[in-house]
Amino acid sequence: MPPHLTNLRLLFSSANHHITTLPASSNLLSSSFPLFSQPKIQSLQLPRRIFPNTLRFFTTFSSYSRKPRRSSNRNSSSSPFSSTKQHRNSSTSNTRGRDNNFNNQKGGLSMELEKEAGSADNALESTFVYNKKRADGSEKKDLPRKTLELKVRKLNPINTICYVQILGTGMDTHDTSPSVLLFFDKQRFIFNAGEGLQRFCTEHKIKLSKIDHIFLSRVCSETAGGLPGLLLTLAGISEEGMSVNVWGPSDLKLLVDAMRAFIPNAAMVHTRSFGPASDSSALVTPAKDVFSDPVVLIDDEVVKLSAIILRPSQAAEGSSTKKPGSQEADEHLVEQLSSSISKPRAEPSTKPGDLSVIYICELPEIKGKFDPKKAAALGLRPGPKYRELQLGNSVKSDRQDIMVHPSDVLGPSIPGPIVLLVDCPTLSHFKDVSSVQSLSSYYAGISGNSSSRTVNCVIHLSPSHVTNTIEYQKWMSRFPEAQHIMAGHEMRNIEVPIIKSSARIAAQLNYLCPQFFPAPGIWSLQHLKDIASDLRASSEGPFSDLCESIPAQNLLKFHLRPITQLGLDRSGIPDSASQSEIVDELVSRIPEITEASKQVSQLWLQNGKNERMSEQAKELPTEEPWLHNNELPACLEGVTREDLEIVLLGTGSSQPSKYRNVSSILLNLFSKGSILFDCGEGTLGQLKRRFGVDRADEIIRDLRCIWISHIHGDHHTGLARILALRRDLLKGVPHEPLMVVGPWRLKRFLDAYQRLEDLDMQFLDCKHTSESSLAALDSNEVDLAPKAAINCEDIKDADRIRSQDQKIDSTLFAKGSRMQSYFKRPGSPAENAMVYPLLKKLMKVLREGGLQALISFPVIHCPQAYGVMLKAADRTNGAGKTIPGWKIVYSGDTRPCPELVKASKSATILVHEATFEDGLIEEAIARNHSTTKEAVEVGASAGAYRVILTHFSQRYPKIPVFDESHLHNTCIAFDMMSVNLADLPLLPRILPYIKLLFRDEMAVDESDDMNDIAAVA
Repeated sequence: MPPHLTNLRLLFSSANHHITTLPASSNLLSSSFPLFSQPKIQSLQLPRRIFPNTLRFFTTFSSYSRKPRRSSNRNSSSSPFSSTKQHRNSSTSNTRGRDNNFNNQKGGLSMELEKEAGSADNALESTFVYNKKRADGSEKKDLPRKTLELKVRKLNPINTICYVQILGTGMDTHDTSPSVLLFFDKQRFIFNAGEGLQRFCTEHKIKLSKIDHIFLSRVCSETAGGLPGLLLTLAGISEEGMSVNVWGPSDLKLLVDAMRAFIPNAAMVHTRSFGPASDSSALVTPAKDVFSDPVVLIDDEVVKLSAIILRPSQAAEGSSTKKPGSQEADEHLVEQLSSSISKPRAEPSTKPGDLSVIYICELPEIKGKFDPKKAAALGLRPGPKYRELQLGNSVKSDRQDIMVHPSDVLGPSIPGPIVLLVDCPTLSHFKDVSSVQSLSSYYAGISGNSSSRTVNCVIHLSPSHVTNTIEYQKWMSRFPEAQHIMAGHEMRNIEVPIIKSSARIAAQLNYLCPQFFPAPGIWSLQHLKDIASDLRASSEGPFSDLCESIPAQNLLKFHLRPITQLGLDRSGIPDSASQSEIVDELVSRIPEITEASKQVSQLWLQNGKNERMSEQAKELPTEEPWLHNNELPACLEGVTREDLEIVLLGTGSSQPSKYRNVSSILLNLFSKGSILFDCGEGTLGQLKRRFGVDRADEIIRDLRCIWISHIHGDHHTGLARILALRRDLLKGVPHEPLMVVGPWRLKRFLDAYQRLEDLDMQFLDCKHTSESSLAALDSNEVDLAPKAAINCEDIKDADRIRSQDQKIDSTLFAKGSRMQSYFKRPGSPAENAMVYPLLKKLMKVLREGGLQALISFPVIHCPQAYGVMLKAADRTNGAGKTIPGWKIVYSGDTRPCPELVKASKSATILVHEATFEDGLIEEAIARNHSTTKEAVEVGASAGAYRVILTHFSQRYPKIPVFDESHLHNTCIAFDMMSVNLADLPLLPRILPYIKLLFRDEMAVDESDDMNDIAAVA
């Protein structure tokens, strides 16, 4: 065997885990599952922490065959509980949807293992191990309630370092608003928290634990989509957790109310809204007109930070019949704005989501130098009075009967720098900007304004269709001394990927296997140069000289302190690396990769010709004979490349990392639309990285359904941004609301969020998409159709039934109860009447997509956690033969369980979570996740043709730890991986090449890097 292959086997093998040998009892071993024969053993080996003597033991879903290092019993290697050594420390402080107090729970270990009997294929029964309290939601009740710490830092009035910096979230994808960092020695302020902020900070080692305040310029998915994940991450830092001050206009209260559906209240106790409020609990400035004067939010010795609230002009919006955003509408609005620059502001009514903010950051002036000679001449003796004068206080002379003022002994003061952050999202908001009187003191060159304050920097978050108008340019010219930085969504801001680590991995995988890892849809560097050239040519217009500005760049700084460095700093802007440069570096590091790339291409050539593999292609870096098994399932007969493509948009768990985003899977049906399974934070950005900005918008328009597995943040916090964009893209176009299928708790969040902005969707509970529900719809076995009017009592009864169902769901896993008891519980007549039209619409949507059924089934993870099966309709070939439709199963987050095995029977593709390596079986059980081997064996027991492993713990930065000996029909998922149905036979064959690509990588816990984010200050 070649040396590098030996190293690979060592790298991807797990060491043995420390175990305790306990006497085995024959009744503890399950032999009712014939797919996994139980070997004869003399002792049963159980992880010590998970199986104390006081607990009962039950067999796991699979048998572990690794020989433990420190066992004196040689036969114990076949124990169903023996597991490999933990690769590294399994505890991590940054979690989401996981137990942060696994080792420190009140009263010792609060995990209860429960025996749950179920049927697989109505014939096989087995026992499964899982954390009952986590599954039924009672685990949190045993934990002490957290009071999250809010950091109070000692301020440094001198502030030797201060700057504003562009955090380029969304610059390469136009999916979210960029953020801005205001940095002080002892304080950090972030403006806007769009999706991807956490991932960006991980990439660039910006410590989120140092952030003291977050300010939102608007409250919507574009500016606040990353806030839920950020709050959850801060709450999980250390045992105590952390909180942060969050500021925004009064709409912020609506967002907070929606987030309560899945975020602890303790994480949001420091949210503060300002401006007009419909609730007295909001912070309202006691002014006659809250829209006239700035709202002072912070005023201390370090910074004064104020907010000016903007509202859209109803007159400007309502007087034009042109399509909003069109050139005609913009020109019409500009005419109105030109005539209203000097007019008083109107008082239009506002609706949620309309408010926008201009933030004014003013640093204190720098006192002039103290002159001791002048002080002595005025009769002062050296001492404490010198200090008082330097602090700005007047003192009495020691020798003369006079008062000495600071101006008598200090040189001229240097005014403090001023920064404006302007978010004017529409031209109808600009009418407010141009007429607001409280900004007049910052304008230069206005007659009668001798005390105007100089603005040093203006950061424009406004979009280009606003900033490019002549009226906006004229307004910008009122700040002639300021450096204008254009940070809105402009074509000239599109550049190489902001998340460079992920882009580098994607480029390397694309070089190795472009069939499964297509080139990202981002702009090439040459294309960027062409855009820049075109923009320079077009900028020579009639008003190009009105105001000079520069485009924002990722990590661009504007220094405010020390005053000698006042101005721009481009030294931190990351270097651009082209794909060819990345590939050259890869070939230099792994010379064998060139030949491997050729062999991968040869695989497709031979597969297309349907010939046996050539001798060269047989010399794969592996010895597994199963790679040459060419037997195809019937559903793949005659399949084309336009039938189905599975795009893994996010393959990590818990929280975004620089290499893997959180869960999301796109099922691309090409001309028939697409479906999303799960929608973690940053899903829209991933879509745009994979397909390009324009093509991604087309996919969003053509979405047919979004299915959400459960309400942990890493699976649904990107949903609102997707729905909001689809709403905007289809504005003015006849269309149906998008169908969202998910657990009922998700509906609570969506209903509350829609008070903030319309999401243009309809919701269907996963419970109602069970196999029995859909069968009843077709056979009319259950009275689903409404036959009479529904009165108020029916509605109240439906709410009462749903409330009871919640309680039933919380005891779903109680001993003696079947897991699917709640799932199969019939609803009330009122509930059935409401569900019936939604089910009919779902079936219509599926038929239009060439699909037969979408079936949800319960899994073991948390309350209301589901997996899903998607079945394509049968088709007929040219010879009249009926070809069965393909079948895709997605596990969601789960322990191995009977419902999943049953749903996955004969699946074409099983996409299964594999959060932990085999050596961390105890942690997998504690958190109700699966190990790599368990996921593979679920697929084997169900007879799945191909298994794709995903949802890896972020402790595995690039590639998870796995034992390749049992991955005969399996592949490891990566972000942006695209698996076409026609390429399924070749899917496992690329795994040896992927191992070659990552042969030098060590499985180092990314939390070492990510805790640069999460380290407690």
